[in-house]
Amino acid sequence: MPATSPAPALPGDPELALGRLVIDLEALAENWRILKKLVGESDCAAVVKANAYGLGIAQAAPALARAGARHFFVATPEEGLQLRAILDALPLDRRPEVYVLGGFLPGQGKAYLESGVTPVLNSLEQVEQWSALCHQRAERLPAALHIDTGMNRLGLGPEELHRLAQRLELLEPIDLRFTMTHLACAEDPEGQMNREQLDRFRTARAQLPPCPASFANSAGIFLGPEYHGELARPGVALYGVNPTPGRPNPMRQVVTLEGRILQVRSIDAPQTVGYGATYRAEGPRRIATVGVGYADGYLRSLSGRGRGFCGGVEAPMTGRVSMDLSAFDVTDVSEGSARAGEWMELIGAQVTIDEVAEAAGTIGYELLTDLGRRYSRVYRGL
Repeated sequence: MPATSPAPALPGDPELALGRLVIDLEALAENWRILKKLVGESDCAAVVKANAYGLGIAQAAPALARAGARHFFVATPEEGLQLRAILDALPLDRRPEVYVLGGFLPGQGKAYLESGVTPVLNSLEQVEQWSALCHQRAERLPAALHIDTGMNRLGLGPEELHRLAQRLELLEPIDLRFTMTHLACAEDPEGQMNREQLDRFRTARAQLPPCPASFANSAGIFLGPEYHGELARPGVALYGVNPTPGRPNPMRQVVTLEGRILQVRSIDAPQTVGYGATYRAEGPRRIATVGVGYADGYLRSLSGRGRGFCGGVEAPMTGRVSMDLSAFDVTDVSEGSARAGEWMELIGAQVTIDEVAEAAGTIGYELLTDLGRRYSRVYRGL
């Protein structure tokens, strides 16, 4: 028989990958438990939109469900379909509910029924269509109702709310699970807008039939019980980003990003590193080139600002982040730790995602969701 050729390496092959993303699923689950404890008797959902903030919904959602989450939120119908299949394959005590924050467009309502996901109704038109579908099927169909209290993105604004209050018969055939709104400035606990939104939400709910409330996002949970409602909806805090900026992070670290060193070279003044020659050596330096760049979600805005850790020693970035490569000064790192094939920590315990986001001039949300597909992904725990 002819010899069998080995299977070609796939993207993310651990042996070939130049970047490695380590995701701690036990830390993810523990973060949900921390937040659930904070909301006490209220339920605690899990927001897993955008592929669980870039970390992998197929791995993250089961970890959160096993921790106890029974309400999940995604952004799009496609995400809802994917999540429904993932959760239905798990041996759980109760079928989790899947809510689609974006609601539905005209003509899409029936697809929700067939898929077993629940729409968040964001406009009077959507309420009318869902109510008509309930009548058509002679069945109370589940939905959540979104009231806009100041974000001015999705949800019924004051005028639509007033019109709905004059036509409450539209809600009668609907199995309304939650009335919800979304905080705009929850990260600022002293900000006036939090109280304004709370008051608007209370006023809005008073015009509608009694229904459980869903209010707090990740940061909103830390504003106190007034903001918890019957269902909190944490997102980014689950994945380790600090929901309380300016204070110690109460969440466990979930993500570690490492890049593999491709080459180490010695340079001296006046040699430069990278595009634009933005870094110029002022003396003898050792420079490690790491196989991670902005094509992998390691943002170009980290140029000259990022830092890595190699052998427990800090290595400042030199020059600009390019598409596939970044360069770091490893002069203070031992040669045994800084050599071709070794790993350098770019996000992790020694340089947190919040610190990297600040250096890049962005937020942890963007960093997480930008992490590229070329990384080898390693899931630990659970």
